Amino acid sequence: MITISLCMIVKNEEEVLARCLDSVRGIADEIIICDTGSTDQTKEIAARYTDLVYEEPWQEDFAAARNAAFLRASKEYWFWLDADDVLEEEERQKLLALKKRLSPGEVGTVMMRYATAFDDNGQASFVFERERLIRNVGRPVWQGRVHEVIVPFAPILHSDIMISHRKVKISEPGRNLRIYEKMEKQGAVFSPRELFYYARELMENGNLEKAVDVFYRFLKDETAFLPNRQEACCFLAKCLQALSRPVQAREVLWQGLALGTPTGELCCALAESYMKKEQWKEAAFWYRAALQAEPDLFTGGFIRQECYGYLPAIELCVCYDRLGDWQRAAQWNEKAAVYQPSSPAVAYNRNYFAAKQKADGSKKE
Repeated sequence: MITISLCMIVKNEEEVLARCLDSVRGIADEIIICDTGSTDQTKEIAARYTDLVYEEPWQEDFAAARNAAFLRASKEYWFWLDADDVLEEEERQKLLALKKRLSPGEVGTVMMRYATAFDDNGQASFVFERERLIRNVGRPVWQGRVHEVIVPFAPILHSDIMISHRKVKISEPGRNLRIYEKMEKQGAVFSPRELFYYARELMENGNLEKAVDVFYRFLKDETAFLPNRQEACCFLAKCLQALSRPVQAREVLWQGLALGTPTGELCCALAESYMKKEQWKEAAFWYRAALQAEPDLFTGGFIRQECYGYLPAIELCVCYDRLGDWQRAAQWNEKAAVYQPSSPAVAYNRNYFAAKQKADGSKKE
């Protein structure tokens, strides 16, 4: 059995910290919490769970803060969580079993699934893999001032354990973009990963023109992480559509398809571009292609689950209705219901098709 140090950085997390720490009871052999400037009861709550609570001055550098927590750890493996993360009971039991099963040094990194968005039924809708349990090598391992990451150590174990990221409040607006812009002013050389996330922050903060420029810069680097390149094509196309440049948007999506095995996200984005032009047949083709794609949770890319089920099914309902085949459209609506039974769109469509069927019956009479 291995020993584990849970290492966390926190700031003003009084609403969620106890929930997080309660959810991982029995996992950690020690808990290290570095507070980066809380003005609420965060430190007092942390002290109920551990004596190892430290004040760590905030340097606008997430990697530096996480490394400070890691380097205070004494156990064989580091385990990290954010304060608004939760380990559901089934997942906690899986992690406890893994802890008992592993021998010290047997693995370098255990990858776990990370769910950061959920549908109306509470099911994970946005999932990706993260390095979560890491062998303690006694030196800094986190990289990146924002969207920090650890390069996994081999041997790597891909686990199906899932951590749920359940926010109750919005993060500090503009914080990440501010850090990236400061880096740019300081003349920092951006890694491909940093360019990808900088472009995303620009997009999410409404600076679409600059986001387009940075996404194009990122895509020029053929050594960049393939899933990020495919994702960047989707994001870039979205920016170009918003800037009324649909031809360029379509070209970028075709570029994304040429990078490797088509993802559900790319197929749905291409289908949407045809829907905007009311080219229902072409849109239907690409939504069907999305349903043939398979999400690969072990690539490290972001998985938008609805692009592999509910979204193409509900949009195929729309496409076939617009093509005048409402019976086939109704069938696709029922397939969408398999993925999201309580979807308001499914319920609305059922009433719509019931009225269609009644009207058709009246005509036949």
